[in-house]
Amino acid sequence: MTEDAIRLAKRVAETVPCSRGEAERYIAGGWVTVDGNIVEDPATRVLPAQAVALLPGAEPVEPLPVTILLHKPAGVDMDGALALLSEQTLAADGKGTDGKGAARFLRRHLVKLAPVAPLQAAASGIVVFTQDWRVQRKLVEDGDRIEQEFVAETTDYVSDEALALLQGAIRPNVPIKASRQSEARLRFAGKRIRPGQLEELCAAAGLSLKSLRRLRIGKVALSSLPAGRWRYVKEFEHF
Repeated sequence: MTEDAIRLAKRVAETVPCSRGEAERYIAGGWVTVDGNIVEDPATRVLPAQAVALLPGAEPVEPLPVTILLHKPAGVDMDGALALLSEQTLAADGKGTDGKGAARFLRRHLVKLAPVAPLQAAASGIVVFTQDWRVQRKLVEDGDRIEQEFVAETTDYVSDEALALLQGAIRPNVPIKASRQSEARLRFAGKRIRPGQLEELCAAAGLSLKSLRRLRIGKVALSSLPAGRWRYVKEFEHF
């Protein structure tokens, strides 16, 4: 950059016009383009010849923290799951909103994400990452009160005897229910399900798991989200 280059925030403040603080919020919110490309860093330096503009509907407000749902593939640990998050893996129908129903994606949404309600590497299904301390507190500190739902594929036929053994292995003080969905498929629903616990219950009944997928955490479901893709939690969704 040459000496003519100035901070983007200063240029926006002069162009709108607005205060420097408002300019920084416009930029951080993904509302400012430089030569047609969205730029989110207020410290970016721009030249006089570069075109700086606000997108329609721009508001000088600080972006809200986001919560993300990822369909974690089997064989991926939580570090690998976090590495899967990118603009390219955002589901086509999973974009967030700017409060007016318009699709929004910001690079800042993929930083400072805390993993909550993790899954073991062998399992697949819904995992949650959040920037929102309220969601983190709910799923970590209050997680024992939130029901989860899993579907398990077994390598063996789930006979009436095996199902009875499985249900008998669930102690009275363990809030988990097991049911048979097909000859080799089980459904588990319950609270305080810890990683590896369902495999242990199946082993006690003489059953081996071929796969385990988490379908739901509280009221938020995996639904049709493809493996390896993610979406934003909507404002109306609550765990």
